[in-house]
Amino acid sequence: AKGRIITVYLTKIGGVTVDDCAYFSRSLSDELDELDIIPERYFLEVSSPGLERVLKLKSHYASAINEKVAVQWTEGDEKHSAMGTLIEVNADTITLDDRGKIVEINFKDINRAKTVFLDKERSEKKR
Repeated sequence: AKGRIITVYLTKIGGVTVDDCAYFSRSLSDELDELDIIPERYFLEVSSPGLERVLKLKSHYASAINEKVAVQWTEGDEKHSAMGTLIEVNADTITLDDRGKIVEINFKDINRAKTVFLDKERSEKKR
């Protein structure tokens, strides 16, 4: 018999390891079984959100400080985009370092943002 799939994504500064996922999966599974809050059978999936992840909440941005991010935003009628290292997250803005150019973007103007994974080995071979 099939059951419900419960997916949990873990994030932490420095990255999530397989051991982190295994530990959290065992702990959460034991807790869910003890509380018996899910009446039918279920399958618990625990993993990291992946190398590239969408940034929506301020907490997502805060967890991506010092990571490479791509951002698309609109100021008035003008559309903009930048890719750089996320260096600061404030109440109303984020700040990127786009190859030495500092870019400050209002949260309210952001249309889309995500972390960007660059394979260092591959990008060095292209040079």
